[in-house]
Amino acid sequence: MLKQMAYMVRYGLTPMQAIKSATLWGAQSMNLQADVGSITAGKFADMMAVKGDVIEDITRLEHVEAVIKGGVLIP
Repeated sequence: MLKQMAYMVRYGLTPMQAIKSATLWGAQSMNLQADVGSITAGKFADMMAVKGDVIEDITRLEHVEAVIKGGVLIP
């Protein structure tokens, strides 16, 4: 999915729209937006960290530095 983000941007989506397609819009399509899909108090969220600004360069999503799942840093 992360490599697809660059294609989405290349063919017309903004970087934020590409990110939302994998998070918020996915949750909305399954009617789960009350529980997942965005980083909001009370929602479940797994996160990943990358170096730099993904809005500036969406391909940075392809180089994950860290993952936090269930509140725990995954080595």
